[in-house]
Amino acid sequence: MATYWTIIAIIAAIVLYIIIMYNGLIRLRNEVKNSFANIDVQLKRRTDLIPNLINTVKGYAKHEKEVLTAVTEARKLSMDANTIEQKQKAANVMSDTLKSLFAVSENYPDLKASANFIQLQEELTGTENKIGYSRNNYNDMVLLLNSKVESFPSNIIANMFGFRQEKSFEINEAERKNVKVEF
Repeated sequence: MATYWTIIAIIAAIVLYIIIMYNGLIRLRNEVKNSFANIDVQLKRRTDLIPNLINTVKGYAKHEKEVLTAVTEARKLSMDANTIEQKQKAANVMSDTLKSLFAVSENYPDLKASANFIQLQEELTGTENKIGYSRNNYNDMVLLLNSKVESFPSNIIANMFGFRQEKSFEINEAERKNVKVEF
């Protein structure tokens, strides 16, 4: 009789362990989804600021059609992105085109002094900071989930229930390079 209860206790412990592992994986997967949603909110905010920025710059930099077109196309790419990979690519393209736009603004002192441009630039800077923070948080959650999916014994539970590794939200090659400062 004691053996019977021992077997029941061992089975109950194993089932409880599986439930705890499964719930932990679910929690991490939900954290990853939530973290990506936070990035998405900030990317949408940045995309929404672009028309105002373009209209402000258009008035001052009429001859910079190529840069304004690139920013408009980057905005469209951002709005059309659906998957994590597409959103990541669109975010990187948008960052590059905004850098070009702000570089062009250096040629127009009146534009740089415009209160509207300054406010939009500050809002974009704040949004970029939030995107960076959200990316860090997302990547931290992805790291935790991927570690659980890969490590023993949780990898057994992960494989049983179809948990897969997620991709980190990475920056593009241009942002990885050191900034070159010349005097």
